[in-house]
Formats: sequence, C-alpha cells, structure tokens
Amino acid sequence: MKTEIHPKYFPEAHVTCACGNTFTVGSTREKIEVEICSNCHPFYSGTDKVLDAAGRVEKFKARAAKRVSPKKAAKQEAK
Repeated sequence: MKTEIHPKYFPEAHVTCACGNTFTVGSTREKIEVEICSNCHPFYSGTDKVLDAAGRVEKFKARAAKRVSPKKAAKQEAK
C-alpha cells in the first residue's frame, strides 16, 4: 500500500456559517465556510413555510372531495 497519499485529517475543523453559527467537525480542511447550516436552514429550524400560489391546495382538496371511489360509483350506477 502506498504511503503518504492521503490528505492530512483535522479532527477539530472549524465550520463557520453565514448566519454566524460555528461548530467543529472532522475534515480534511482546517477551516470551512458554509452558506447555510442546520441552525438556519428552514427545514431543520422549523420555520419552513408552505407557499400556496393561486390557491392550488384548495383546488386539489376540492377535486379530491368531488372524486367518488370506484365502489361508490358502481353502487350509484346499479340504482
């Protein structure tokens, strides 16, 4: 096996986010700068918002409410 082909490993690499959050991880880079982290990401921070453009959710719910299951449709045709 070849020696000295692996990069140097930093067990306490410092990560800095654009929001100001800092933490340490193991990496082959000593300092890492990221734009978004788990502290400021909307999905992980709980501030995720569902945008309803032009009432699409209501339109879908209305279509789903109108839809009749195949069993009910067969009973209605039999009557």
